[in-house]
Amino acid sequence: MSSPNPIPKIRRRILSLLFLMYVVNYLDRANVGFAKIPMMADLGFSEPVFGFGAGVFFVGYLLLQVPGALAVERWSARKWMAAILVAWGLCTILLGFIRTPVEFYLARLLLGAAQAGFYPGVIVYLSHWFPERERARATSGFVLAIPVCMVIGGPLSALMLRIDWLGMPGWRWIYILQGLPAVALGLATLRLMTDRPRDAHWLTGEERDWLAAQLRSAAQPHPSAAPSLWRAFRDRNALLLALALSAANVGNYAIVVYMPTLLKQASTLSVEAVTALTALPFCAGMAGVVLAGRSSDHSGERRLHTAIALFAAGLLFAASVIPGLPFAGTLLALCLMASCAYAWPPPYWVLPGMVLPPEIAAASIGFINALGNLGGFFGPTIVGAVVGRGYSMGVAVLVLAASYFVAALAVLAVRKRAPAPQVNR
Repeated sequence: MSSPNPIPKIRRRILSLLFLMYVVNYLDRANVGFAKIPMMADLGFSEPVFGFGAGVFFVGYLLLQVPGALAVERWSARKWMAAILVAWGLCTILLGFIRTPVEFYLARLLLGAAQAGFYPGVIVYLSHWFPERERARATSGFVLAIPVCMVIGGPLSALMLRIDWLGMPGWRWIYILQGLPAVALGLATLRLMTDRPRDAHWLTGEERDWLAAQLRSAAQPHPSAAPSLWRAFRDRNALLLALALSAANVGNYAIVVYMPTLLKQASTLSVEAVTALTALPFCAGMAGVVLAGRSSDHSGERRLHTAIALFAAGLLFAASVIPGLPFAGTLLALCLMASCAYAWPPPYWVLPGMVLPPEIAAASIGFINALGNLGGFFGPTIVGAVVGRGYSMGVAVLVLAASYFVAALAVLAVRKRAPAPQVNR
């Protein structure tokens, strides 16, 4: 008799909801890139003002990373996700009414704080539902939302830029209309989400027992050390993983914010056309996510999958700004770069569970994501500062490309966790 493996059912039920949440989540943080050109022209913002406002999101994002992971571990994923979805939806709508740099900074700061607990909470949540051998594929199904969001978001935002309702320009409606789905989804999450397998009435008793046994067998017992955030600060692997994530995000978030600008500068196309054209690199990113997750789970290898994708992303990003490169060459380089830039997260997010002591894993994931996402602050801020001092966007891109090399080296320096000592009974 075959085992009642519920993993396919869990993928359909759990990952479909998380995927939808992350599409909404990422669109609400990334739509500042789609609104950038007309917003700057309308409000008179300089490149440094825009770069700081785009990046200050991640200062707020730093605030609730660890509480988000611990809320899912010790309280309720369902209630936590519902609350933060509504909160960040309202903050996104608020961006549609800004008029000054200070209002821009404050609204982005609040949006970052509202979204802070989502990603680390999801990583912990996946560990409640998927054994380690399934986790990279599960993570890829979730992370796939990023390029899908950008594929949808570019053409959608291009259409919204044409809106002129109530005398308000289209860039304001990008924020208002794209913030509403988060509020609606937050209210629906209270009914749609299940906290843990034991609460899943949509699984049979036999399926719940099978999953519980699989998760128990993969757990690493540890003698009585208490969970401690301070241990994460002192753990070598946690620090290296945080450095890798921060350096990678310097590039990853900058391409999200500046992709329309890069395409605009390499062509003579209209703002609406290049906004819609951003869908192509992110289509390539979708392929990278899926292939990396499957390959990493099939081989069981995580570090090299992560590091090679990071190295390749840096090389291809630098290649996209080769002087004299025709527009088709720039677009091709950015497409290949995006496929690598989104290939590293699925294997990367399996590493914390493999190399960190289990009693600090949940707190460490929040810690890693908190420090790691500071790279999202530095990426747009660096671009704004470099361009604001009169250098070209190409020079800024080379700085961003170098960050991927730093990230790859940090991942390669991560060591395997020593086996836990046996407890005599």
